[in-house]
Amino acid sequence: MTTLRDAADPTTKLKITVVSDFICPWCYIGLEVIDRLWQKYDFTLDWAPYFLDPSIPPEGRTRVPTTTAETPKSDLEKRAESEGIELRRGRTFTPHTHLALQASEWARERGDSRTVLEYHRGLFKAHFTDHENLMDPDVLVRVASEVGLDGNDLRAALAEGQYRQAVDEGIDHSYAIGVTGIPTFILNDQYAVVGAQPYEVFERVMAEMGVEQRAEG
Repeated sequence: MTTLRDAADPTTKLKITVVSDFICPWCYIGLEVIDRLWQKYDFTLDWAPYFLDPSIPPEGRTRVPTTTAETPKSDLEKRAESEGIELRRGRTFTPHTHLALQASEWARERGDSRTVLEYHRGLFKAHFTDHENLMDPDVLVRVASEVGLDGNDLRAALAEGQYRQAVDEGIDHSYAIGVTGIPTFILNDQYAVVGAQPYEVFERVMAEMGVEQRAEG
């Protein structure tokens, strides 16, 4: 197994690729953790698609909420709250996320890393907090516009299926390299940190790999 020290290369800036899906609550939490880390440490950030639940049909799936207002908060909900995330209860639909993953691929080509991160955050919020349908192009386009991307260009790209193949290939690649749970954070295409680990875990990884902190100001 590759160790952190094996993966570290002092001549190459660290790259972290986040493998995630927009219906994965732990991926939403992981985004907030990695954003905090990215604001402090100097590494590049990228994203890769994954299907959390391949059994979801193309038309999505209705669901019956498993909690009520009186149900005690789960560990997941408590962890989300600690990261400033609201996982609002009562959601009755789970989308098939291929279209949203296509939008993510489009954003990777159109925006800088910060904009892409904000786009991901917006889609997570749309699903988990606002209970919007990520299969609706209007939702994907609106969130893109909110983070400064060209919504009209995205709408055309989705209508033409320009990124359908890229998403399929990206998902296949994630499976091929052995990703079985998300979020997975791939360091320099060699080493993986699996799960929405606490921020302190990632700080230890940064220290062991010798990643420099960003200059203040």
